[in-house]
Amino acid sequence: MSTTPTRVLVLNSGSSSVKYQLLDMADGSRLAQGLVERIGEDTSRLAHSPLHGGGGETRERTGPIPDHAAALKAVAEELAVDGLGLDSPELAAIGHRVVHGGLRFTRPTVVDDEVLAEIERLVPVAPLHNPANLLGIRTAQALRPDLPQVAVFDTAFHTTMPEAAARYAIDVETADAHRIRRYGFHGTSHAYVSRETARLLGKEPEEVNVIVLHLGNGASASAVRGGRCVDTSMGLTPLEGLVMGTRSGDVDPAVTFHLKRVAGMSADEIDVLLNKRSGLVGLCGDNDMREIRRRVDEGDERAALAFDVYIHRLKKYIGAYYAVLGRVDAVVFTAGVGENAAPVREAAIAGLEELGLAVDADLNAVRSGEPRVISPDYARVAVAVVPTDEELEIARQTFALTAGEVNA
Repeated sequence: MSTTPTRVLVLNSGSSSVKYQLLDMADGSRLAQGLVERIGEDTSRLAHSPLHGGGGETRERTGPIPDHAAALKAVAEELAVDGLGLDSPELAAIGHRVVHGGLRFTRPTVVDDEVLAEIERLVPVAPLHNPANLLGIRTAQALRPDLPQVAVFDTAFHTTMPEAAARYAIDVETADAHRIRRYGFHGTSHAYVSRETARLLGKEPEEVNVIVLHLGNGASASAVRGGRCVDTSMGLTPLEGLVMGTRSGDVDPAVTFHLKRVAGMSADEIDVLLNKRSGLVGLCGDNDMREIRRRVDEGDERAALAFDVYIHRLKKYIGAYYAVLGRVDAVVFTAGVGENAAPVREAAIAGLEELGLAVDADLNAVRSGEPRVISPDYARVAVAVVPTDEELEIARQTFALTAGEVNA
């Protein structure tokens, strides 16, 4: 008697790494997860963790893994050790994180030659990410050509933004010719967290307006009205918006012209400055919020300045998105910093009492992996912490598509 396959392998392919999780969508359980890093180097490393049946110890491989094909082959071998091989008839599909889908891809999409070609056409607006995502897809196709390969796009959730939010105020013909507009990123996280926040409040997504603050080394905010994104902080690239670990976030565009004129910096040098030597690391030399807070507590002035700049920008976006939405039911923190840094949450909400926002100190201090409200009962707007789960979101979208629950 045959059974419907319910397992989904989620792949997040970088230029020299592959993160993966195997999930069973019958119950949403994780069967295994792992990371292959430093692909193409002699010091390649694969760390694999079996999670089914109570879990097991992480196994590691070290040594040369020359390319993504070898990396996925190694992943398949590790999964096979746990009885979870990629040749299993229980595997329904492979879901791929793709960073940039432009305006065309507004939902998860089964990959074919036309889809691959369009992802490739978008490389100029995502030169660091889309080539690696393409490589992962093509490698997986070669490994299991019979399985549906599904692309889930970081930008898709944000395609519901109105033109007033998505357009830059530059010449329309130039913008259209070069696809210059605000796309937004972290979309799978914002989609998952906004929906889980509605569940936490005991409501349907269509009933709530939520400001989502995805705060990790990369950081972004979104305004979500009734389950649909109406604004987000990242733009053409993930550089715009909030202060991040190594990225500047919002900066006067004329800074680039000024640096070229007075410092003789090239476009590539300015790119590196704004993406890798700015943000928290540029302000104080650290991009780990735990270390920054330790330094603040010890009286370090540069760390205190970095923290204050970070919070100032965050507070500005909360206020701006409150204005965009008009009515807010919840402000929710997620991702590594958002879920774990109580001082960030406290400082970001402090002073916003007139907007109906407040944080309960005792609730905020609780460390938990569960979704939770951290505002006092009297607060008009809920403040919440909701752990993100981008892999589960990708798996859900992949499985729903391949099971015929949404249109291909």
